[in-house]
Amino acid sequence: MVKSKNRVTETEVAEAVLEILESSPDGKASIASIIKNVPKYLKLSAEDCAPSPTRKNEQMWEQQVRNITSHKGSPGNYIHEGYLAGVKGGLRITDLGRVRLKRRKR
Repeated sequence: MVKSKNRVTETEVAEAVLEILESSPDGKASIASIIKNVPKYLKLSAEDCAPSPTRKNEQMWEQQVRNITSHKGSPGNYIHEGYLAGVKGGLRITDLGRVRLKRRKR
């Protein structure tokens, strides 16, 4: 399947999640809180905001947030790479994730 140039990538979504979690006092947030905050970090297109064909009542970009957890065994995934860790109902930034953000901000 060819990815639209008008859509955010799963990597861009995961980078936004790192930023959200870094700004959290304990480095953790629920998936609901992450979804609430992603639009503050990414410019979402009309295609990003289109309804997901596979997840009722979700927009395409929201599905990408949930994919972080559901694709955790895949290379390139931010949990798989050690930048994020799953916690009950949400995600936590790891020390490696903090290092990644610092390097990116240089």
